[in-house]
Amino acid sequence: MNGVLPFPLLSLALLVLWLLLNQSVSAGHVILGSVIAVLASWAMAALRPDKPRIRRPGAALRLLGVVLVDILRSNLAVGRIIVRSREPGVNAGFMTIPLDLRSRHGLAVLAIIITSTPGTIWVNYDEAKGTLLLHVLDLVDETVWIQTIKGRYERLLMEIFE
Repeated sequence: MNGVLPFPLLSLALLVLWLLLNQSVSAGHVILGSVIAVLASWAMAALRPDKPRIRRPGAALRLLGVVLVDILRSNLAVGRIIVRSREPGVNAGFMTIPLDLRSRHGLAVLAIIITSTPGTIWVNYDEAKGTLLLHVLDLVDETVWIQTIKGRYERLLMEIFE
């Protein structure tokens, strides 16, 4: 089965997405969506991503809770900045954060967390130096941001993936 359909869940998700986007379950859309889903699954197999090894599922659940709370807090903070600020972007800035995390999967999850949190953007990761370049909308104290990234996210990601 893996030779014909190496990523069955991906194929199923793509087929469902195709049908939802086209708002039709006609035979033509099912066939075309299936062909696209199978081709995408083969393309993904050609890329051969290595499978992540999650060492501590409990830490992943804790991380999920922390991220959801932080995204909610960040939404409120960015909303306050936009509503109250007369000069948007006054405290915005770039900062460099040294990371101990080396797992590709952990770094990918960290990029998703940072990018999905309003007010922060993952700009660049320098693999040679192990540093992350981050843009922050409200950069008042860099040490607070470094402690947040390293203490709240990186520590848990290292527990999960390393």
